[in-house]
Amino acid sequence: MTDEASRGSGSAAAGPLSLTDFDFNLPQDRIALRPARPRDSARLLVVRPDEEPVLSDRIVRDLPDLLQPGDTLVFNDTRVIPAQLFGVRARGDAEARISATLHKDLGGARWRAFVRPAKRLREGEVIRFAADPDGATADVLVATVTDLEGGEATLCFDAREADLTDRLGTVGHVPLPPYIARRRGDDVTDKDDYQTIYARDPGSVAAPTAGLHFTEDLVGRLRARGIGTEFVTLHVGPGTFLPVKSDDLDAHHMHAEYGTVTPETADRLNAVRASGGRIVSVGTTSLRLLESAADETGRIHPFGEETAIFIRPGYRFRAVDVLMTNFHLPKSTLFMLVAAFSGLETMQSAYAHAIDAGYRFYSYGDACLLHRGTDR
Repeated sequence: MTDEASRGSGSAAAGPLSLTDFDFNLPQDRIALRPARPRDSARLLVVRPDEEPVLSDRIVRDLPDLLQPGDTLVFNDTRVIPAQLFGVRARGDAEARISATLHKDLGGARWRAFVRPAKRLREGEVIRFAADPDGATADVLVATVTDLEGGEATLCFDAREADLTDRLGTVGHVPLPPYIARRRGDDVTDKDDYQTIYARDPGSVAAPTAGLHFTEDLVGRLRARGIGTEFVTLHVGPGTFLPVKSDDLDAHHMHAEYGTVTPETADRLNAVRASGGRIVSVGTTSLRLLESAADETGRIHPFGEETAIFIRPGYRFRAVDVLMTNFHLPKSTLFMLVAAFSGLETMQSAYAHAIDAGYRFYSYGDACLLHRGTDR
């Protein structure tokens, strides 16, 4: 891994494309506010750029028939934390309501967070967070504001680091994506719905949403067909929701996210490819991590660092052969990624078909199974 992109710290080369190339009109009623039940009953659009038909409409539970024995699915086993906090800042008799979204663990019960409205805060002030800031409750989490800059601050909590996770579970809320949170608040069902069945390593503020479609039954049927499963960890940050604002794609700054590929996992995935099997990434988070860990020959190496890899058309994939992912936002880095994987024109057609056919979009929406074009 000699260049920046392969190590996950840089951007892939892109052609003369602009932000408008990745725009499309999505009706509001296509945005899913709740997941399909059961999870594997969601629709699945299969995209094969080099075959006919290019597009085929299936169901997620069909996945074992759409893959081959010897293939291996790679899941991101990160666990979403209750990172959305609501509280009150008191300044004398004056109070202000403050919301905070934790996004980076600094250790020692300190977190970097997006705070709103930041203009109502000063460094050194205290925020009292509660599950219901308007109610009388003993379950309060207190934090002191430091390093306030723009809309971000460091929150220094009054809990011991070992206790903070448990206290966040009492006070914090599921950090639903903005396009859902603007239309409804979180509730008790989201605590399960917005978590994969295999989540185990806490640290994400957004779910690896392609994995939300999997059930124990589906995983069992995949393994019975001779399709392997492996796990990597990428703690998903809020950058997954940040829009690209500059028409110059090189000017977009990707937030770094910490990821881990163990030596044992890397060895097994390399053996899969050596034996002719395909690596099937479940989600763009797994893909970004695997591509960050792979060298120019496609060999996957152990990995344990941050990645800010920005994949867009022009990128040459090294490790991943098939991608299962949800439908993404217009002008987003994730739509750019799928356009790089299966071709921009192919994905524009696929999304137009999905909208016309009533597919449900975004985190709680339906999925697509993308194959790479021969020139990618």
